[in-house]
Amino acid sequence: MSNRPNAAERATPTALPEPPYYAAIFTSLRTDAASDTGPDDPDGYARTAERLSRLVRDIPGFLGEDFAHTPGGLAVSIAYFSDLAGIERWREHPDHLAAKRRGRARWYERYAIHIARVEQHHEFSRPV
Repeated sequence: MSNRPNAAERATPTALPEPPYYAAIFTSLRTDAASDTGPDDPDGYARTAERLSRLVRDIPGFLGEDFAHTPGGLAVSIAYFSDLAGIERWREHPDHLAAKRRGRARWYERYAIHIARVEQHHEFSRPV
């Protein structure tokens, strides 16, 4: 369910059930250290993000995620859950907590987290 594309893939919006469901929206501005360009960061930002993306799939209530970032370091990650209990389980996951500590120490200039109840969603797909 991960929507983190590698260089050969094209990302698409995550298919989700009909609302209501919840969204944990993480918006961040990364530091230069988050670029994973050196051997001094063996557990680098990209590797940690990919590992967390795999781990969150095992959280009961997880529905999927969307992710986007700009070359300037702004990133938005949205994790969707069927209930608030799933968000809380993810918030308390030991690996997630460790990544948050490392992020504050090394990878983020700033970030914001928003938890929202999704009441409606609308989709569009261009016909092929």
